[in-house]
Amino acid sequence: MERLLNDLVEKLKSAAGHNLQSVVLYGAPAVDAAVPARHADLNVLCLLERAGAAELAALSPAVVWWVRHGAPAPQIFTLPELERSADVFAIELLDMKRHHRILFGNDFLSALHVPMHLHRLQVERDLRTNWLRLRQGVLLARGNEKVLADLMTASVLRFALLFRHALIAFGETPPDRREETVHRIAEVAGAPATEFSAVLALRAEKSARGSLNIPATLAGYLSFIERVTDEVDRRLESQSRPPDLLSD
Repeated sequence: MERLLNDLVEKLKSAAGHNLQSVVLYGAPAVDAAVPARHADLNVLCLLERAGAAELAALSPAVVWWVRHGAPAPQIFTLPELERSADVFAIELLDMKRHHRILFGNDFLSALHVPMHLHRLQVERDLRTNWLRLRQGVLLARGNEKVLADLMTASVLRFALLFRHALIAFGETPPDRREETVHRIAEVAGAPATEFSAVLALRAEKSARGSLNIPATLAGYLSFIERVTDEVDRRLESQSRPPDLLSD
């Protein structure tokens, strides 16, 4: 992985020249060498001075080479763009600030300001949006258990991430491990996380799909997400209400 990252940086530097300001690895593999990293986990952000059509065309061969190794295409920003994006990508940028490693250039992320009042709004909005999208998927699955299982495993990591950010919005320091985060948010919501944890284990390939009763797991999974979403809404709404309304 380190050799692959080094090769990527060299290809980007060769392609972009002085236009390349920084290259950042972000996510768990960036800060914890003990985390098993797959190519798909190697998330990279490239900071450019200019990001027009000509600059993107120059980087294209390096990015195509990177993607062919199974890694996601890098995120491309200029610094002004990134700073202006902090209000709409508060969750993502807060995670980047906390879990990143500079592969080339300056550490611009540590000094990046993330507005936490907008972070709370994004947590609420993303929970509702992902919950409604999941419901739509269930409607379209027509009871197909394979499709339902895929829906749950495709959504579980995003919900776990949002649960962690809900705890941050509550003023807590969330646990490092997903399973502990789920246990804590279950305590907050007063809801059992049994089925959600089962889907998390399935997503991590710690259990076999055949070991799950898909209809029962889906019922518990949906119920838990609904309970957590409602509790997050209730708590964050009370935080954002004007002082005169808090005394009602």
